[in-house]
Amino acid sequence: MILTDHETKIDLLNNEAIATTIIGLLRERPDRPVTIGVHGDWGAGKSSVLEMIEGGLSGNGDVLCLKFNGWRFQGFEDAKIALIEGIVTGLVEKRPALTKAAGTVKDVFNSIDWLKVAKNAGGLALTAFTGIPTPDQIGAIVSTLEGVLADPGQLATKENLSSAISGVKAILKPSETKNVPEEVEAFRKAFDKLLKDAGVEQLVVLIDDLDRCLPDTAIETLEAIRLFVFTARTAFVVAADEAMIEYAVRKHFPDLPETTGPRDYARNYLEKLIQIPFRIPALGETETRIYVTLLLAGAEVGEDDAGYLELIKAARERLKRPWESAPLDAAAVNTALGENASKAHNALMLSDQIGPILASGAKGNPRQIKRFLNTLLLRQKTADARGFGDEIKLPVLAKLMLAERFLPSLFDQIATVAVTHPMGRCTDLAALEKVDVTDDANSRNPSTKPKAADGKELKGTGVIAAAITESAILTEWKSSQSILAWARVQPSIAEIDLRPYLFVTKDKKDYFGPASVLGHLAVVAEKLLGPKLSVQTLESELKQLAQPEAEKLFEAVRTKIMSGDTFDSQPAGIEGMVVLVKAQPTLQSRLLDFLNALPSSRCGPWVVGGWQSVFKDTDVLARLDRLLDGWSKVTSNQMLKLAAEAAIKTPKGGR
Repeated sequence: MILTDHETKIDLLNNEAIATTIIGLLRERPDRPVTIGVHGDWGAGKSSVLEMIEGGLSGNGDVLCLKFNGWRFQGFEDAKIALIEGIVTGLVEKRPALTKAAGTVKDVFNSIDWLKVAKNAGGLALTAFTGIPTPDQIGAIVSTLEGVLADPGQLATKENLSSAISGVKAILKPSETKNVPEEVEAFRKAFDKLLKDAGVEQLVVLIDDLDRCLPDTAIETLEAIRLFVFTARTAFVVAADEAMIEYAVRKHFPDLPETTGPRDYARNYLEKLIQIPFRIPALGETETRIYVTLLLAGAEVGEDDAGYLELIKAARERLKRPWESAPLDAAAVNTALGENASKAHNALMLSDQIGPILASGAKGNPRQIKRFLNTLLLRQKTADARGFGDEIKLPVLAKLMLAERFLPSLFDQIATVAVTHPMGRCTDLAALEKVDVTDDANSRNPSTKPKAADGKELKGTGVIAAAITESAILTEWKSSQSILAWARVQPSIAEIDLRPYLFVTKDKKDYFGPASVLGHLAVVAEKLLGPKLSVQTLESELKQLAQPEAEKLFEAVRTKIMSGDTFDSQPAGIEGMVVLVKAQPTLQSRLLDFLNALPSSRCGPWVVGGWQSVFKDTDVLARLDRLLDGWSKVTSNQMLKLAAEAAIKTPKGGR
C-alpha cells in the first residue's frame, strides 16, 4: 500500500473549485486571448488542477485542449521553437478537417521555418519578440553561409550549413518586402485562420512543470507563449511556482536592475505575461486530517470502490467550509464504506493523531504529507519483511516519525537514551507526556527544582546521576511549545520498547552503534565533547568509573573525534579526553596511541602542546619524546614541524 505521487483527476483537496473557476473564465470570452497562472509550491497540486481542467473541457467539441510538459523540452536545443511547433502540430493532428486547408497549414509552418532558420544561421536573426529577419537580411545570411562553405569550421559543420542554406532558400521570397512587425503579424493571422479552418472556437494550451526547468528553458517557453498572447481564440494555463519563475528571469537576464519602483523586474515580467493568477492555498489542520483519511482509506479499499467515492463526496461537503467543519469521523466512514469501514480504522486513527502536527510541519503541502505517509507505510512493510512487523504499531511509529521529521533534535535525544535503556524506554517521556498547560507554565519557572521521571525531587548533582535521570533534558523539552504539542499526540510512548521502531528508522542514522555499548554513559560521552571549562568539572565524577567503563568512554570520544576528520584546529573532544585520562591514568597509552595515529600532514600546532601534565608514566613520556622528534622532522607540514621543534626546546610544562 504505497501512495502514488502522480497528478490525479480524483479531487481529494477540493481543488476542483479552482479548476471550475478557470474553465469558467476561459469559456466566458473564448475569442479573447488570455494567460492564466496556477501557482503553488512544489507538490501543492498544480498538475492535478491542470488534469481537472483538461477533463472539464474534454466534452466540448468547440474547444481543443493541448497539454505540454515544460520539463520535456529540457533537452531541446530551442525549447521555444519546440513548443510553437508542438502546438501547431497538435492542432493539425487533432483536427482532420485541416487536410483541406493545406495552404493555411503551409503558411503557418513557413513562419515557424523562419524561426528555425534564425537558429540555424548561428543567431544572426532575432527572436520572435524583436522580430523575424527581413528578406534582405536572409539574402545576406545566404551569401555569408555560401562564402564559408570552403571553411565550414568557421561556424558549424558543412552539413548543418548546407541545411541552413536550403532552409533559407526554401522560404525566401525576394518579391516580398515585409518588415519585422509585419512578419510577426502574418504568423498570428495565419494561425488564427488555421483555428477557423479547423473549426476550433478556442485553443487551450496547458503548460505544466515549468518550475522544474532550467532557467533558459523556462524563459524560452514563456517567450513562445508571448508570441500567442495577442492571437485570438488562444488561451494558456501555466502551472508553476512563481518564485522559481522569478528566479529564472533573474538568472536569464542578469544585467537587469534589481527593481523598478516598488516592484522588481522579475515580478513585472511574470505579471505582464500571466494576466490572471491563481494560487493554490496550503492545507489547514481540518483539511490535512481529511486528506490523510482519504489517502489511507483509498489505498485500503481501492480508489474505484463505490463506497470510497461516497466518502469523497462526504469529505467535499466538509471541505466547503473547513473553518467550521469537523474532519471525517467514524460515523461518516461507516455510512460511506459500509462493510469495508473496518479497513479505514487506521486511516481515521492516524489522521486524528498526526493531522495537527503534519499540517504545521509540512506547511500544508500535499506532496510532503504524502511522502511522510509513504515513508511510514514503507517502514512498516520493511519491519514485516525482517520478521518483527508484529512489534511495530503504526500509531507509535507515526508519532516517532513526527519527531524525526519536524523535531530532529528531540528524536535524536529520545533515540540515544532508548537504545541504552535495558527495556528500550526513554523514561523522561513519562513526565513530558503528562504536561498540561499549567505544568508548562511551571516548567518555565526558574525556581522550579528539577525532578526525575517519577516526579520526585532529584538528590545530588553528580553528572552520572544527571545522565541517568536526564532531568536537564526534560527541563529543556518542557520549555518548547512545539515539543509539548508533539508530546500531547496520542498514543503515549513512554512505556513502550522503542528499539524496534528505532531499528526500522536506521535508513537515516544508526543508533545501535557506540551508544548501545556505552549504556547510560552515552550522555557523559556527549558532555566530554564540550568546551574546556565545562569538561573540567567532570573530573571527580569520572574518577568513580570502573576501568571497563572508562575504556568504553574513551573509545566513544576517540571515535567521534576521528570521524570528524578535521585536525588543522583542535577538534571538539580533545579537552574531554584530557580530563578523562587525568581521572583514569590507565588510559595514558591509549591517548598516546591516538596522537600517534593522527595524520601528521594535516595536523595543526595544537597537537604538540600540554600533554606532559597528562602523561606521568615513564615509558609513556619516552614515547611522547619520540613522537615529538618525529613531528619535528616532517616535511609535509611546516607549521607542525616548527611547533614540535619549539616543544622539544621548551621546559616540560602542564596543560
